[in-house]
Amino acid sequence: MTSVRRPRLSLASQILVFQLAIVLGALLIGAVASYLNESRQLDQRYEKRSLNIAQSVAGMPSVGDGLRDSDPSRTLQPLAEGIRKASGASFVVIAGANGVRYSHPNAAMIGKPIDEDFHTVLAGKTWIGVEHGTLGVSARGKAPIFDGQSRVIGIVSVGFLEGTLSQQLAAMLPQLALSLLVALALGVAGSIFLARRLKRQTFGLEPGEIATLLETREASLHGIREGAVATDVDGRITLLNDEARRLLRVSSDSVGRRLTDVLPPGRVRDLLIGEATGADEVVLAADRVLVVSRMPVVVRGRTIGHIATFRDRTELESLLRELDNARSVSEALRAQAHDFSNRLHTIAGLIELGREEEAIQLTTESSSVSQELTESLLERVGDPVLGALLLGKSAVAAERGIQFRLSPDSRLDGDAGHPRDLITVVGNLIDNALDAAATSSNGGPRWVEVSIRKEDGDVLIQVHDSGPGIGRGETERIFSEGYTTKLASPGSRRGLGLALVKQVAARRGGEVTVLNQGGALFTVRLPLTATPVPVVTA
Repeated sequence: MTSVRRPRLSLASQILVFQLAIVLGALLIGAVASYLNESRQLDQRYEKRSLNIAQSVAGMPSVGDGLRDSDPSRTLQPLAEGIRKASGASFVVIAGANGVRYSHPNAAMIGKPIDEDFHTVLAGKTWIGVEHGTLGVSARGKAPIFDGQSRVIGIVSVGFLEGTLSQQLAAMLPQLALSLLVALALGVAGSIFLARRLKRQTFGLEPGEIATLLETREASLHGIREGAVATDVDGRITLLNDEARRLLRVSSDSVGRRLTDVLPPGRVRDLLIGEATGADEVVLAADRVLVVSRMPVVVRGRTIGHIATFRDRTELESLLRELDNARSVSEALRAQAHDFSNRLHTIAGLIELGREEEAIQLTTESSSVSQELTESLLERVGDPVLGALLLGKSAVAAERGIQFRLSPDSRLDGDAGHPRDLITVVGNLIDNALDAAATSSNGGPRWVEVSIRKEDGDVLIQVHDSGPGIGRGETERIFSEGYTTKLASPGSRRGLGLALVKQVAARRGGEVTVLNQGGALFTVRLPLTATPVPVVTA
């Protein structure tokens, strides 16, 4: 047998029910407290009223004269009943100093002693309170009767029965009920307004749906392979997923802190705080190459912050550079093939003309330069990857009309560290040197000289060019990420090469220096056995 699941109340309905219960409970408690307080105040008022009547009766000369009469009740009973009816009291009792009653609404009680303790009044003091007497519970006041010499000769007790007080309280109930109904109506209206407002702010979602949405959002943000950092208008981090923490190397407690307090100075921080602008900007973060995009977060037409996404392109950038190198080599080889084809046609023409010696001389000159460089690389550079890179760069240099030289002291045998680091450093330095040599306007020969050797436990890399050199004040700026002195074509990304070189040197505990010696001379030292220096983050 399947049980029928009872429908659950919506969030707005639950809030409405709870609000109504709270309002109704508060009103009931307030009504009871008001009733009890009014009852106590009513007792106090009638106690004081009873005492005032009792004191007035005790001060009447006829009352004192009646007590001295041989039959006090004959005089005092009509007097007390008249006063009772005139004042509206429930009873006015006059008794002698011995406690015997001389007046009472119930004539049968005349001549009988008072049941309550009256010694306080006999001592000459007044008394007020609530007591249970022969007529029932009443609020009463008692006053002593003095003769002319301050001697107590009797007692006056005046009271109002609780029934009379209850009737007055009952007369007040409609007004109290009306106040309760008005308060309840206001509470219901406020609860309905609050429930509707809350439903509008939560877009009609129930608590379970909100929890599921939040869990899904958190799982999605932390599961994607792109970093995401959201900030408010004050630059405080409101969202930081796992990939962003990994790429930026920041801790999980960075949420709630300012970006300027979390990230070290650099282009990444400048982009995130809005000091640098641009879409899909390539930046360096620690040892990673990232593509950063920053967009404003607009809610209901108002900007409440910004969100930045990070895509890791470290391996892709490395492959792109290798592809660029391969493309450059391919284009250089194609140009050389075209040049060799022209040379072969020339040699063939010389042979047909019977000028064999000139043909042989042209053939020897064509192959000597290329053969010399190839043999020099095979002999001095043991790393085949680095050797291939140098051969490719030499072909690019030849295509651009730049003489490419390997210095005589170059020699690199055995292990020289991670080959990718060497390729990054050497490739970027040669690319910059070729660009600098190509822009030289001194009218002299254009050349690039490369030196790679081991020295004092380090790999020493030097790249010298015949270009214009480094401008004044740019010795440090050229290593800054995004800084370039070259004209960038649309879609190209400049300002990363030297920054990568400096980053590799810093990571391996080395250094990069640059001098002007008839052109720029870059020197990089990469220790072979040094422990890599960790990247410093804020």
